[in-house]
Amino acid sequence: MRDAEAFREYLGIDQWSTLGQSYGGFCTLTYLSLFPQSLTRRLVTGGLASLDQDAKTVYRATYQRMAERNREYFSWYPQDFETLHRIYEHVRENRDERLPNGQQVTVPLVQMLGMYLGGNTRVHLLHHIFEEAFNQTPGGPRLSDAFLDALQAQSSFASNPLYALMHETIYAQGEATNFAAEQVLSEFPDFTVHAATPLLTGEMIFRWHFAEDPALRPLEDVARILAEHEHFAPLYDLDVLARNTVPVAAAVYHDDVYVDRELSLRTASQVAGLQAWVTNEYHHDGIGDEGPAIFRRLLAMANGADPEAAAKDQ
Repeated sequence: MRDAEAFREYLGIDQWSTLGQSYGGFCTLTYLSLFPQSLTRRLVTGGLASLDQDAKTVYRATYQRMAERNREYFSWYPQDFETLHRIYEHVRENRDERLPNGQQVTVPLVQMLGMYLGGNTRVHLLHHIFEEAFNQTPGGPRLSDAFLDALQAQSSFASNPLYALMHETIYAQGEATNFAAEQVLSEFPDFTVHAATPLLTGEMIFRWHFAEDPALRPLEDVARILAEHEHFAPLYDLDVLARNTVPVAAAVYHDDVYVDRELSLRTASQVAGLQAWVTNEYHHDGIGDEGPAIFRRLLAMANGADPEAAAKDQ
């Protein structure tokens, strides 16, 4: 955010507005803490960060949400749960299944298909992936090329290694994160590899990512150093936010699996003037499905206009 402020000054812009989705919402909340005088308005979708909770508290809420979303998905497609069990049994017995990038297919890697569960319409794409999971070969069943390609698309960080590296720092409130998602995993046995059919995970980063993903291996030592760093400055200035005068409008998704609704609403109550629109029409990536309508609604809220009329305006 200090870099963003430097860009603003360099461009000679007096003030500008921000739109932050997910991680971006967390970042722009820091911007509002540091440089409120530089903002005309702030819009947020699925990204109201907890102002005072540590990473482990956040991930405990995330695991609970993911468990609920797993149950919902497998109630729609119970046969997919059986297929998932077959996939796990297969990779436990066959250690030579590999992604196109050469990475070994493991149970935790397959669990990353839970990334689909954060979507509105794309969640149903997961069903098609399960449908074509296996090919029959003379040597017995093998994971299909289509399945392996889809799994790599969800699990590889080749296109965005910094996301994996920096992910948990958005929860670093003055102390080390130490791979918080991994620390609390044992509290949720249905997600561990010891479960008969482990539930699907999502936006969690584990140490094994940096040991096993070819794109992340060069960053393994950096990731460890960053996870162990204990001297992060506060991410948010609670006093500045309590006195905020910048219009803020935020979409809070009722069933968001990655950003807990209750923690988001608590944050909304701590930022003066923040208007929260709580909706069950969308999941975490709603902006990818109905971005224009969501944007128009939030912009109208921040501008004091009619959000319902704005959302319908083409």
